[in-house]
Order: sequence, then C-alpha cells, then structure tokens
Amino acid sequence: MSAILTSRQAEELHKSLIAYLLSTGHTASAQALRDDLNLPESNFDAATAKKYEGLIEKKWTSVVRLQKKIMDLEVRATQLQHELDHATPSSLAARKTHDPATWLPRAPPRHTLQSHRLPITCLAFHPLFSSLASGSEDCTIKIWDYELGELERTLKSHTKAVLDVDFGGPRGNTLLASCSSDLTIKLWDPAEEYKNIRTLPGHDHSVSSIRFIPSGAAGAPLSGNLLASASRDKSIRIWDVTTGYCLRTLRGHADWVRSISPSVDGRLLLSTSSDQTARIWDLSLPDSAAARSTLAAHEHVVECSAFAPPATYVHLAALAGLKKPPPVTSTAEFVATGSRDKLVKLHTAAGITFKTLTGHDNWVRALIFHPGGKYLLSASDDKTIRCWDLSQEGKCVRVVEAASHFVSCLRWAPSVYKDDAAANGTNGVEEGGGKKEEQIRCLLACGSVDLGVRVFSA
Repeated sequence: MSAILTSRQAEELHKSLIAYLLSTGHTASAQALRDDLNLPESNFDAATAKKYEGLIEKKWTSVVRLQKKIMDLEVRATQLQHELDHATPSSLAARKTHDPATWLPRAPPRHTLQSHRLPITCLAFHPLFSSLASGSEDCTIKIWDYELGELERTLKSHTKAVLDVDFGGPRGNTLLASCSSDLTIKLWDPAEEYKNIRTLPGHDHSVSSIRFIPSGAAGAPLSGNLLASASRDKSIRIWDVTTGYCLRTLRGHADWVRSISPSVDGRLLLSTSSDQTARIWDLSLPDSAAARSTLAAHEHVVECSAFAPPATYVHLAALAGLKKPPPVTSTAEFVATGSRDKLVKLHTAAGITFKTLTGHDNWVRALIFHPGGKYLLSASDDKTIRCWDLSQEGKCVRVVEAASHFVSCLRWAPSVYKDDAAANGTNGVEEGGGKKEEQIRCLLACGSVDLGVRVFSA
C-alpha cells in the first residue's frame, strides 16, 4: 500500500474506512482496525468521524460513474471503427473534399460552448493541444476542449473584466497570458494545471490587448520570450516573460491603444487606437525611432488589425496596382484594419490605403487573414463573420450568421509546421535554412456578447 499511496493518502483512507464501519454499525470492526493501526482517540474524535463519514461511498460512486463513461466511450469507438471499416471509397472521398487552403466556415458551428456569465471578450487556441481559452467580462478565463466541446477548467485571479488572452512563450514551454481592466497581465502555465505563475503590473489603466512576440523562427511562430501589451494609458509595453521585467515602453498614440499584432518574424508590431489611427512599430529600433508609419484612413475608433501573411501577396499586390508581388521572404508588406466606421481597409506597410471593403452594418471587431492567402475574414457587431475573396478584388463571398448578439472576437487555430507535410493546404516556409511545410488547420472560433463561444471546423 505504501508504494502506491502517500502517507497522507493512506491516513485518509484508514480514517475513511473506520468512519464507514462506524456509520454502518460495525463498531467492533472499526475498533479492531483502529487498534491495528495504533490510531489513538485524539487522532479520531467525533468531529473527524463526521468529516470522513460518507467519503468511501462518494469515491466508490465516482469510480462507478467513470467506469460507465469509459464503457460508453469504448462502445462509441467500436461503432466509429465499424463505420470506418465499412465505408466506401466514395464516402471517404466526400469527407475529404475540402481544401484547407480555401476552406471557409459555415453555419451551424460544430460546438457552441457556454459557461461564461457575462460577454466574451477574447479567445486563443493552444498551439499543440485541443484547448481553447476564452476570456470574459465575468473576470474569468475558461479552458475548453474544442474537440469534445467540453469545459476543462475555469481560471480565477483577475478582479475585473478579462480583455485579451494569448498562448505563446519560450520554445517547448507554452504559456497562457491574460490581461484585464484590473491593470495587470497574468501568466499561466498549462503544464502545471494552469497555475498563475506571474503577475505583471505596470500599466496605469486597463490593459486591452496582449500578444506574444515571435522569435523569428517561421516554423515555430509562437516561440519567444517577449510579450507585448497595449493599454488605455496610451502606451505599448514589451515584457520579458522569463523575468517579468518591462523592457521598453512605446508611446505615440493619442488615445486608448485597442489592439496589437506582431509580424511573423517578431520585428514589427501593428497597433490600433481610439485616436482613429493604426501604427506600425519597428522593434529593432530605439523607442524614439520605433514608430515606422501611421495609417490614418478611418473616421472612427480603429478596433482591430492584422498583418497579411506572404501567401496573400500575389492577390494584394494586384489589388494595390503593383506590377509584381513582394518576395515571400518579406514578412510585413500589407496590413488590414477594421473600425467602428463599419469598414475594413487594406494598406501597404508604408501607409498607403488601396482598398476599402464595405458590407458590415456595425462596428468591425476582429480581422484574420486566411492562412491559405485567398481570404480575409472579419467579425462584427452586426452578428456576422464575413469572408472577403482577395483574388476577386475583395468581394464578399460568404456571410456567416455567427451569433445572436455582437461578435466580439475571432481566432484561427495556428498552423502546424512539419518537415514533410502532406501536399494539400500547405505552404513552404524557411526556418534556419531548412524548408518547413505549413499544415493549415480548418478550425476557427468566435466569441459573442450572447455568452457563447462557437467553434467552426471542417
């Protein structure tokens, strides 16, 4: 027994057994067990007996429930295997007709996840595991298993609304970062059951956005020690997550900094603000010279932005009137911005606006470029996700009725990078002189004021 249970666990088991025997009228057996264990009256008084009474039954019924769940899962697995073994080639082909490079979400969602008590503000996918984090105005972060559609755990430490979350951090040690109206940033370790390992104070007002800054390795875009944060105090701060120190503070916006987005190599940072501008910052330059360009094309608060991946260059170059697309080795040639003026705008990194996408009936809250390069997706307070085809001059080719209230956030699951990936839905990228293949995941999620997280997948 001692080889399996710790001394404390063994002690709790002994007390539970004695309490069970006493509660069922086996007084002599309980006394015999107490004598055999040398358990004095002082260690097992009436209060202790009451505490451990019923514990054995609770544990036993829990085991029975788990056994039933395992048996049900085994039956389901057998059924699925039988379906797979007897599937015709045509039915299998039908399941694989979607091309990851051109896949787009459609209603209904695969899962609608509900547990938050107030509007959802932010989402982030774990880069490796089937975990999705959501933050809410209810001050909590919830971790979901998006494959099963189940809630895994709830993280409570922030004292005001959680405004953004992001997975990232040092290679091989993925962390979850969160920021809040309580002026703090918190780091959580998924490897330690999401223990809150560090709190970063420093901002003077609500921290509205956070993103891990990539280290520059294309095959590991979430690898790096640096974290960027944006705040209502009009500043952007860069943190070292290993030490918790604030390394630098960028100032230039005249109002609340709403969101930030790093380039894939981590050299540039894109920010949006209530001052109706977006700015591109060069993190390789000193603070005084870091502001590279200002995008001032909107007439209202700029809520969101995104760097265009190299896969989009062939389409965006044509839209911008360029004779040939920029080299794919360049990581930040074009950007998109979304605003409360209901518009999505496309710009060159130099600040030239070359396309306006109209169609939303309310504030544009989130933007993501399709990893395949052909589409731009936007989420809005008009309750929809819109898919814009960049190869057709930005035409809106799909409107997804995504929620029953404002759609507040949108995230695409990060791609998987492998040395030898399958051909479909892959793009080659360079890392350390070797070619990596990007495997696009047909998976995205949105959060809404209606308290639901919706997961769309192929």
